[in-house]
Amino acid sequence: MAEEPAREAMEYDVVIVGGGPAGLSAAIRLKQLAAEAGSEISVAVLEKGSEIGAHILSGAVIDPVGLNELIPDWKEKGAPLETPVTKDKFLVLGPQGVLDITWLPQPSYMKNHGCYIASLANLCRWMGEQAEGLGVEVYPGMAVSETVFDETGAVKGVVAGVFGVAKDGHHKPDYQPGLELHAKYVLYAEGARGSQSKALIKHFGLHENCEPQKYGIGLKEIWQVAPEKFQPGLVQHSMGWPLDDKTSGGSFLYHFGDRYVSIGYVVPLNYRNPYLSPFDEFQRFKHHPAVKPTLEGGRRIAYGARAITQGGFQSVPKLAFPGGALIGCSAGFVNVPRIKGSHNAITTGKLAAEAAFAAVAAGRSRDVLVEYEEAYRRSRVWKELRKVRNVKPLLNKLGNTLGVLAGGIDMAITNITGGWSPFGTLKHGKTDAEATEPAAKHKPIAYPKPDGVISFDKLSSVFLSNTNHDEDQPSHLVLVDPSIPIRVNLPEWAEPAQRYCPAAVYEVLRDEDGSNPRFQINAQNCVHCKTCDIKDPSQNIQWTTPEGGGGPNYPNM
Repeated sequence: MAEEPAREAMEYDVVIVGGGPAGLSAAIRLKQLAAEAGSEISVAVLEKGSEIGAHILSGAVIDPVGLNELIPDWKEKGAPLETPVTKDKFLVLGPQGVLDITWLPQPSYMKNHGCYIASLANLCRWMGEQAEGLGVEVYPGMAVSETVFDETGAVKGVVAGVFGVAKDGHHKPDYQPGLELHAKYVLYAEGARGSQSKALIKHFGLHENCEPQKYGIGLKEIWQVAPEKFQPGLVQHSMGWPLDDKTSGGSFLYHFGDRYVSIGYVVPLNYRNPYLSPFDEFQRFKHHPAVKPTLEGGRRIAYGARAITQGGFQSVPKLAFPGGALIGCSAGFVNVPRIKGSHNAITTGKLAAEAAFAAVAAGRSRDVLVEYEEAYRRSRVWKELRKVRNVKPLLNKLGNTLGVLAGGIDMAITNITGGWSPFGTLKHGKTDAEATEPAAKHKPIAYPKPDGVISFDKLSSVFLSNTNHDEDQPSHLVLVDPSIPIRVNLPEWAEPAQRYCPAAVYEVLRDEDGSNPRFQINAQNCVHCKTCDIKDPSQNIQWTTPEGGGGPNYPNM
């Protein structure tokens, strides 16, 4: 057997895993601080997508508060936040009717005045340019496949850029063993359910004193609508149909740019019915009389899906550990009722950078950045999440109608009191995987056939995501026990992977007579949403990084 070639090692002060808003914010802040101090600090950002922004998907209505803190003159520097919010609408949908509840009183922070409708992917591209202009080394197409520890057990660095492994595991002629990037500190900014972050949370027990993280799946399309349908600056949210009252979730429609409408649907992954398909609920939703007219005469130009952290305040794990820290959605700073997280990702990236810079300047290395944890607890982010901490548990316990009412009252009280709630701090309890009930308790859902005009199938949608993987590589979707999908999941839960996946990755194939069921993984379709890693009731699917550059290539999401 050929000897494994040695990996080259590169040394940095700080390595950042992930080129999203949190990772880029941290990189920018580190270089800003070095410039202010007249010193140098070496920073590398590793991004698994083919370019910065390729894997970024968000609604997105962006609160500029985080950007104001990081780059106060972002307008002068040309940040792509060009469509200010001009109007808010909030609707409750029934099967055919609609109730406009925009008039109901709510805390001022629930309004979108002063926010911008934009593409978060394009904002990240701009932030990447700012980082490189400051001297940050940005490496797209470099998937991090492993964390490396030193002899004391602290994080020493990461392995990135492994290429040329064939499907059967042998090394192809273009094989590259990857690089080890060593650092004084490694900041993990992988987004929701990042593979390295997940492993580190378990390894260091960072989750031991918090509630389980909760997630939703966000499905999004961009449409270019007819001129008479376009209302620049309109932000419309809804709840209700087609989900039942026990299944919280809702939609967004945002008008921005060149007659673009971002339309999306968020389904919390703690739903009970294993027959539910978030993708098909989204397609059905678009036919509602309050939605369909906006899309008629337009054309769909993009599609994607992504997991969203929803646990909030009580699910944020310990943030720092020997040699590294979690920032952005790797830790879960999304404000669920506001449906916003990028502003908090930017701020937490900045806070971690400030702690890391001070530590490096003091000659420290690979210890615990307790200053970051302390800064978070003093921050706007902590206060913001604390005020809305009970909204998600109340929705889970009471359902949509009563949950929204109780959550609204709780937010009004916490806004007045600065965070005190008569409910205290409610717990989430089960993980999203544990929330899935046996198929025997539910009936299959008959979803309408897509019409190819307003609603579409999964494969034509994946095509619009520009997803691509080299097919001759090991599947990055790893089954702990290959027998479980058919032996356990199929009889117990009707193998829900067929339905919760928004990209037709998982199939149960049978012979013509319906016999001989077998599980098939179409890993090349994967849009990296991580839903399978979260929702599989047996927790048998592990999402790992494929070769760098693989996955979706979102142009404007």
